[in-house]
Amino acid sequence: MLNWNTIDTVLLDMDGTLLDLHFDNHFWVEYLPQRYAEHHGQSLAWAKREIHPLMQRIQGKLDWYCLDFWTRELGLPIVELKREIAHLIGLRPDADTFLQALQRSGRQVILITNAHRDSLSLKMERVELRTYFQRLISSHDFGYPKEEQAFWHALRGEVEFDPERTLFIDDGLSILRAAREFGIAQLLAVRQPDSKGALRDTEEFDAVEDFGSLYQP
Repeated sequence: MLNWNTIDTVLLDMDGTLLDLHFDNHFWVEYLPQRYAEHHGQSLAWAKREIHPLMQRIQGKLDWYCLDFWTRELGLPIVELKREIAHLIGLRPDADTFLQALQRSGRQVILITNAHRDSLSLKMERVELRTYFQRLISSHDFGYPKEEQAFWHALRGEVEFDPERTLFIDDGLSILRAAREFGIAQLLAVRQPDSKGALRDTEEFDAVEDFGSLYQP
């Protein structure tokens, strides 16, 4: 159980934390290679052989999350392709209940995401969450992904918060480790970021199982 008396600020990830990661997984693993194959008149297997090694090579770097990079690299309109399956964008169970409780509590609540601003805008069109946050911050604003300490120092320069009285929830274990290194005191992982995926071992981190019961006023 979290001791909410020791928490003034809540930092929340978006994809896989508040939003179901199924949209992103389906887009990058299946839909984008399919459309790339169609564009080149090749097979889906060929497209995956072309795209997936590049993804693995830059995973965790800012370019991995950058829609401008992928548009240039693949010669495809990535934002428009995302819109084609935008109906798959959705909240994880009870995420809105949790956000409403946080809003009533009067705490500072900040969204911090590695998602590109265009992706963030698309998702806010489908799932209106802006009113629950004081700020919506993309790592692209700073030029560093959340995996890097430079992101956290830039965030501290932009937003006033005490790391020792802050809770951060994210589905990325490497990101949580970066936050811990920076000094964020309370950290939670997500057990099942993708509703169609398996439950995960979150290793040394406690995990969110049920957003509906996470905040008890």
